[in-house]
Amino acid sequence: MNADKVNTQTGKIILAPMEGVVDATMRHLITQLGGVDLCVTEFIRITGYVLPEKEFLKSAPELANQGKTPAGVPVVVQLLGSEPELLAMNAVSAAKMGAPAIDLNFGCPSKTVNKHRGGAVLLDEPALIHKIVKMVRQAVPDDVPVTAKMRLGNLDKSLAIDNAIAIQEAGADSLAVHARTKVEGYKPPAHWEWIGRIKESVNLHVVANGEVWNCEDYQRCKDLSGCDDVMIGRGLIARPELGLMIKSYQLGQSGGAAAWSQIIMLLLEYFSFVEQKLPPKYVHGRIKQWLHMMRPQREEAEKLFFSVKTINDLGDLRACLEREL
Repeated sequence: MNADKVNTQTGKIILAPMEGVVDATMRHLITQLGGVDLCVTEFIRITGYVLPEKEFLKSAPELANQGKTPAGVPVVVQLLGSEPELLAMNAVSAAKMGAPAIDLNFGCPSKTVNKHRGGAVLLDEPALIHKIVKMVRQAVPDDVPVTAKMRLGNLDKSLAIDNAIAIQEAGADSLAVHARTKVEGYKPPAHWEWIGRIKESVNLHVVANGEVWNCEDYQRCKDLSGCDDVMIGRGLIARPELGLMIKSYQLGQSGGAAAWSQIIMLLLEYFSFVEQKLPPKYVHGRIKQWLHMMRPQREEAEKLFFSVKTINDLGDLRACLEREL
């Protein structure tokens, strides 16, 4: 990277919520590396009743640690649903348990979630989004921020600014925008310039999200969106040290990629955590999932993934990883 051209204005790096990927174990490992200022939980689906504390703790065990990862990074609790009153009541419960903030999901593209009127499909209904945010904001104590995460739209971008204004007028403290619609999924490009249009249309703190894989992407995302804070999901999973690299970049320094041996040590640590949490038959799948997500950013990951792809025995899998050291 060219340190001479760095924009030295610093901003927060936020680990994005990713269902089935960014659980408490992943948050712990990535935040202990450093470079991440804030995390958001996988969505907690709210349907029909107020969840007991044990259900919140499944998705956000950090609530038992003052709402922070072991490394001390705050973890926002994200809720998903379409019933304003129920979301408000559950938000109050999460806040009482110590959630540093409550985030509302208006961005999940999952067909199953959308079919049950949750996530990005709600972007067709700005009035409902306004009602949800307003009721949660009114229910939660003033000192607990209420934030939202949205895509640019469901089928198209025609309501992007309307939804952002609805979220602002309902009293949200911050808005993260994934720069694609639901139908665009995760296909490049991310339309960062649309985040800039939204930011110009609201008097609200806006966070940019989508398609940041390296420091150059990070800078272009900031330039086009006008946002100081950037939320990163797949980029931080593919390159767990990306937060540290960006922090160095912000300071005009050249922070390089981690050595492959460091990544293997991280994978082995993840292996141990997952073994403690899941039945043996599911463990190998989680290791391969992370390795698979590293492939676009590391040639070594590409080779190793195909070496372990058909290995299901955990002893053999661990031995294969250890041989990389």
